[in-house]
Amino acid sequence: MLDINPMLLLATFVVFVSLIAVLNSWLYNPLFGFMDKRDEDIRKDLEKVGSNDNEIAELQAKAESIIMNAKLEAAALREKVIADAKELAENKLEAKRAELAVDYVEFKQSLAQSQEELTKELMAQVPMFKEAVTAKISQI
Repeated sequence: MLDINPMLLLATFVVFVSLIAVLNSWLYNPLFGFMDKRDEDIRKDLEKVGSNDNEIAELQAKAESIIMNAKLEAAALREKVIADAKELAENKLEAKRAELAVDYVEFKQSLAQSQEELTKELMAQVPMFKEAVTAKISQI
């Protein structure tokens, strides 16, 4: 049957306990220390990420306000440019109207002069027309 040797059993127990003690000091404690350090690093990184999220949100809000201000400035500048262009066009239009009014007055004066000259010429030629009409009537 089975023979149990107490010395061998005791030696196995001592080796087992010493192996547990050695593994605990050389393997398990450094491994647990590394795992604790890793957990602490992860916790710190998560805190940094949280603060980075706040910074990102602040920067994004600042960027949006800058963009909004730029859009408002662009709209104001566009309205000013349009108003200036309309004013310039209106001034040019008024200048052209004044020029055309002066030209129209000069044209009317020259037309009146031409009418007077034509009337004088026709009045000067009335006797000749009368003679021509009389000659034509006498031929009939």
